[in-house]
Amino acid sequence: MTKKIEIMDGNQAAAYISYAFTEVAGIYPITPSSPMAEHVDEWAANGKKNLFGQPVHVVEMQSEGGASGTVHGSLQSGALTTTYTASQGLLLMIPNMYKIAGEMLPGVFHVSARTLSAHALSIFGDHSDVMAVRNTGFSMLASTSPQEVMDLGAVAHLAAIHCRMPFLHFFDGFRTSHEIQKIDALDYEDLRPYVDYDAIKAFRKNALNPEHPATRGCTVNPDIFFQCREACNTRFAAIPDAVEHYMDVINKLTGRDYRIFNYYGAPDAERVIVIMGSGAETAKETVDFLTAKGEKVGLLVVHLYRPFAADRFLAAMPKTVKKIAVLDRTKEPGAMGEPLYQDVSSLYKAKGADVTIVGGRYGLSSKDTTPDQMLAVYKNLALDTPKNDFTIGIVDDVTNTSLPKAEAIHTAPEGQMSAEFWGMGSDGTVGANKNSIKIIGHTTDLYCQAYFVYDSKKSGGLTQSHLRFGRNPIRSPYLIQAADFVACHTPSYVTKYDMVKNLKEGGTFLLNCAWSDEDLDRHLPASMKRALYAKKAKFYTINATAIARSIGLGNRTNTILQAAFFKLLGIIPVEEAVKAMKEAIYKTYFIKKGQAVVDKNYASIDHGINEIHSVTIPESWKDAQDAPKQDKSPAFIKEVVNVMNRQEGEVLPVSTMTKYGLEDGTWPAGTTKYEKRGAAVEVPEWQTANCIQCNQCALVCPHAAIRPILVDAKELASAPAGFATKKAIGPALAAYEYRMQVSPLDCTGCGSCVNVCPAKEKALVMKPLETQLPQAPLWDYAVDTVSIKKDAVSDKSIRASQFAKPYFEFSGACAGCGETPYIKLVTQLFGDHMYITNASGCSSAYGGSTPSSPYCTDKRGFGPSWAMSLFEDNAEYAYGYLLGQDSIRNELKDAVKALLDKGVATKACEAYLKDADSKERSRKVSDDLLAALEGVTEPEAVMIRENKEFVAKKSVWAFGGDGWAYDIGYGGIDHVMAQNRDVNLMVLDTEVYSNTGGQASKSSNIGQVAQFAAAGKETKKKSLAEIAMSYGYVYVAQVAMGANPAQTLKAIQEAEAYHGPSLIIGYAPCEMHSIKGGMTNCQAEMKKAVECGYWNLFRFNPAAETDKFIVDSKEPKEEGYRAFLMNEARYSRLTREFPDRAETLFKRNEEVAMDRYQHLLKLKAMYDEK
Repeated sequence: MTKKIEIMDGNQAAAYISYAFTEVAGIYPITPSSPMAEHVDEWAANGKKNLFGQPVHVVEMQSEGGASGTVHGSLQSGALTTTYTASQGLLLMIPNMYKIAGEMLPGVFHVSARTLSAHALSIFGDHSDVMAVRNTGFSMLASTSPQEVMDLGAVAHLAAIHCRMPFLHFFDGFRTSHEIQKIDALDYEDLRPYVDYDAIKAFRKNALNPEHPATRGCTVNPDIFFQCREACNTRFAAIPDAVEHYMDVINKLTGRDYRIFNYYGAPDAERVIVIMGSGAETAKETVDFLTAKGEKVGLLVVHLYRPFAADRFLAAMPKTVKKIAVLDRTKEPGAMGEPLYQDVSSLYKAKGADVTIVGGRYGLSSKDTTPDQMLAVYKNLALDTPKNDFTIGIVDDVTNTSLPKAEAIHTAPEGQMSAEFWGMGSDGTVGANKNSIKIIGHTTDLYCQAYFVYDSKKSGGLTQSHLRFGRNPIRSPYLIQAADFVACHTPSYVTKYDMVKNLKEGGTFLLNCAWSDEDLDRHLPASMKRALYAKKAKFYTINATAIARSIGLGNRTNTILQAAFFKLLGIIPVEEAVKAMKEAIYKTYFIKKGQAVVDKNYASIDHGINEIHSVTIPESWKDAQDAPKQDKSPAFIKEVVNVMNRQEGEVLPVSTMTKYGLEDGTWPAGTTKYEKRGAAVEVPEWQTANCIQCNQCALVCPHAAIRPILVDAKELASAPAGFATKKAIGPALAAYEYRMQVSPLDCTGCGSCVNVCPAKEKALVMKPLETQLPQAPLWDYAVDTVSIKKDAVSDKSIRASQFAKPYFEFSGACAGCGETPYIKLVTQLFGDHMYITNASGCSSAYGGSTPSSPYCTDKRGFGPSWAMSLFEDNAEYAYGYLLGQDSIRNELKDAVKALLDKGVATKACEAYLKDADSKERSRKVSDDLLAALEGVTEPEAVMIRENKEFVAKKSVWAFGGDGWAYDIGYGGIDHVMAQNRDVNLMVLDTEVYSNTGGQASKSSNIGQVAQFAAAGKETKKKSLAEIAMSYGYVYVAQVAMGANPAQTLKAIQEAEAYHGPSLIIGYAPCEMHSIKGGMTNCQAEMKKAVECGYWNLFRFNPAAETDKFIVDSKEPKEEGYRAFLMNEARYSRLTREFPDRAETLFKRNEEVAMDRYQHLLKLKAMYDEK
C-alpha cells in the first residue's frame, strides 16, 4: 500500500474515502455532519476525480427529506450515490431509507451520530439518531476513531456495491467527527482492484431506464407483501461475509486488524464490556490498566451492528466470560433496555448460556466518558449481583441508576504531552490550534490529536482546545485531565473558570493580558494564585491584544499566541515552527482574505515569540484569600446557571433537574442578566455634552447593552454618584432628565453604537473595559430601580421606541450581529404579550441555549414566551400557538357571554366582547374584566380567573433565518400564509446558512461563495417576498435597519397592526460575509447594500386603501455596486480563485439587481392602477 500520512478529523476522513466511490452526492447541511459534504463540494469544484474519472456531482437540496429523495432517485437511475447527515436530519430521511433498502439500492449514508431533540435540542453526539433507523433495512457499520472512519468507510462503500444493498456508516458526532488525528489515508488506486465492477454493471442494468423499462414503487396488496419482505432474507444473510471480506482487504492493505466484532483484552477474560463508537477507545485504556494488574477483563467492539451476526459475536467473545456489561450511547424510555443490550441479551437467551448480562448508558450528548467511568463498569461486574440499567458519568440521585464513581486513573502513555487552550469564539484560537496540530504532525514523527469544545454562544462564546502529542498512538477520546501547558487567551476568564485545575505540577501557564506583575496580584482570584503556587507553575504573560491592534489585526490574537505556544513548549525548533506557521497562514487566509491579512499575520509571529513576559510567583500567593462577596442572585442562578457558566455543569445531579422542573425542557426566563461576561476589550463611554438624544445607538445594539434612561426628580436624587444626566429634549419629556447608560460587562465591544452616532462630535467613544467598570453599578440602578416612562414610549418614532424595555438582552450572538437588533426592536414593541417560535439556527442558538435565556420579563412578570420546535416546522409551530390560543379564548368569550346574560359585570363584559381581539385595547379590557370579576363566585367567573393568562389577545411571531424561510421551512411558511390568519413571520436574511458553517441557501445570490457553492452560486436569489405578495392578503415588507431605521419600525408596526398573515424579511449582515473592517460596520453595510441596489426596501399592505405597494428604496446609485460586492470576502474571494468566472457572475448579479428595482417600480404602478 502507498503510505499517505494525513492529519484530518473524522468528517474529512469520511469525505475523503466516500469521494472515491461516489458519483452523486445529495446533501443538506446539519451539524456536525456538514463538513463532510463541504469537503466533497470543494474538491469537486476544483476538479478532483473519483475512481470513475469524474468529479462528484454535488447537489444541495432544500431539506434532508429532499436530499434523501434525490439520493433515492439517483440510485434508481443507476448512479452510485452518497449523503451525509445526522440527528433530526437522519430522521427526515427515514421514509426514503425504507424505500432504498426495500429496493436494494447500494447507497451509502455517512452519519456523524448526534443526539435527537427530545426535551431540548443538543447538537452533540450520541447514538439516538442511528438507533432510530436500525429497522430500516440499512446495514450499519460503526467506527471508533478517525482512522477507522477512513478504513471502515471504504468497507461500507465496497460492501454496498458488492451486495447491492445500502449501508449506513456512523461515528460519534464531534468526538470522532471533529477529532483531528494523524492517520493513514488510503490511496484510491490501491482500492481500485477491489471494486466489484461486475456488481456495478448489474446495478446499472437493473436501474430504471426507458430502454429496458420496468415499474417500481407499486402499491401491493396483502396477498404478496409479506412474502416479498421475507424474500430479502438471503440478501441480508450474505452481508456479514461481504463485510468481513472487505475488512480483510483493508487489513491486507494497512496491516490493521478489523473484524465484525473486535475483541481486546485478556484471552481468558471473565468480565467483558460490549460497546460501539468512540467509547471503545476509552475502554481500551481501562482494559490495559486492569490487565496490567492481572485482572481478567476484556472488551468486545461492535463494528457491524446490522445485520447482527450472532455467530461472529459468539466466536469473538472469550469462552471464559461470566459477566457482560453492554453499553449503549442512547436512551429508550420505557424499554427493557437499550438496543445493543437487547440484542446481546436475546442472543445469549437463545443459546441458553449461563452468562450474567447487564446494560448501561453512557455519554449522551457527548458527555465526556473517561477511563475511570469504564473502571466503574468493571467494578460493577465484579459484584455478585451487578447493577442493571445503570448510568455512568452522571449522578442520578432520583432513580439511582448511576454507578458509584471509581478512583481517577491515568492511562496516558509515557512521554505524551498535552496542551489546553481557553479562547473566545472568533478570536482565532481554534483555527490556530488546528494549524498547530498539523504543523506538529507534519514536521515530526509524533502522533497527535486535537479536539475542540464550544459553548452554545456564537462568536463571543467560550472555546476550549485540547491537544495531545506523543511517540505512541493516541486513543483517549475524552478531554485532557492533566496538561503540560495551559493558555488563557481571554483575560476576563480568570474570574470565571478554573483553568489551572488540569495543569500538571511544574506545567506552563500562559495568560494573555495587559496586566503588570502588580496588576496580576489585583486581578487574579485567590484560588488561581494558590493553584499556580501549589503546582509550581511556570507562569508567563503576553499582551497579545495590544500587539494585534498595533499591527491591524483587531482582536484576532491567534497567531501571536500560537507563536508563544511554540516558543514556550519547544516541541519543535522555533525556526521550523515559524516556517510552518507562515505556510499555514498563507493557505488559510490568502484566498479568503487576501495578501494584506497574510502579511499582518506574518508580522505577528515575531511579536509572539519575543514579547513573552516571565512572572515570578510570589510567596504571598501560597495562602491568598479573596475578600468576601455578597451574591444576591436567586437560588436557581447560584445552584444551576452559575455552575454551568463555570463549565462545571457535569457535576449537577439529577435531583437538581427535578428540583427546578427542568426535565421537560423548561428554562426560566432572563438568566443572561446574571452572566456579566466582560467579553469586550473596549466598550463605549457616553460623552454627555455631545449627545443629541436620537437613541440610534440603543436601536442598533445587538445585545441591549446600551439604553436611554429617563429619570424623574426623585430617581435622580437617589441616583448613585457619577450618574450624569442632561435635560431630556422635547416638551413631552420636560419632567425628565436623560442619560445614555452602558453596561460594560454585558457589552461585546462591537462598536456599532459608535459608528451610527450622527452627532457632529461622537457622543460615544470606545474606551478600555477596565476604565468603564465603574459604570456597572450605575447600570444596575438605571435598569433595576428606574422605571420605564410609559408616557415617553411610542412606536411612532425610533427615538420614542427606544425608551421601551427590551425583552431580549445580552444574548450569545456575535459582536455586531445583524439579526438581533431586529429581534430586540420587535420585543420592545410587543414583548409583554407575544409568543415567539424560533426555527433552529443562529437565532435559536443565541435565543435559547442553556444556561443563557435572553428573553426576559418586566416587573409584572410578563415577557415573550419563546420556544423552538425544529428547523423545518417553525411556521406551523407558530400557527399551532395561534390555534390553541383562539380555541381557549373562544371558551372564555362564551363564559363572558354567559355572565353578561346573567347580568354580572355587564359593563366590563360588554367592553371585553367588543374589544377582546383589538390589538390596541385587548389588554385594557382584559384587565378591567378580571378586576370586575374578582370575588365573583359564578362558575364562569371562576373559570375565567383560572385562565386569566389567556384573556388578553397575544401576538404570535415566528423568527428564523433564510435557510428556514427559503428552503427547508418554505412549504410550511407558504401554507401558514395561505390560511389568512394572524401570524407574523420574521425572516432574518443573512443569505447563507450561518449557524451550520456558511452553506448556500436559495437566498444566496449570484456569484456568492459559500459551502456547496465553492465556485460561486450560479442562480439568482429567490424572491420570497413576491411569492407571498401573490396571495394578495399577506402583509409583506423588506427592510434593512442600517439603511432606513424608520422604515424598519414602520414595517414592524404595520405587520402587527394588520389582521392577517405578515412576512418581514430583514437584511442581516453576518460574520460569514467577512465584511472589511468586521461586524462593527454591520449597519453601514446595510446602508451600502440599499444605496447600490443590492437590497431593496418596500412594503405591501393589503389593508391600505391607497399606496398598497410602497418602494422605500431610492433609485440605485450609478456607481458602487461592484465596490459593495468587493467589500465582502464572500464575493471578493471568487476573484482570487476563479477570476474569469467572478467577472461573469458579478456582472449578472448587478444586472439582475438593476432589473429587480425596475420590476418593483412596475409592481408599484400595477398596484396604483387597481
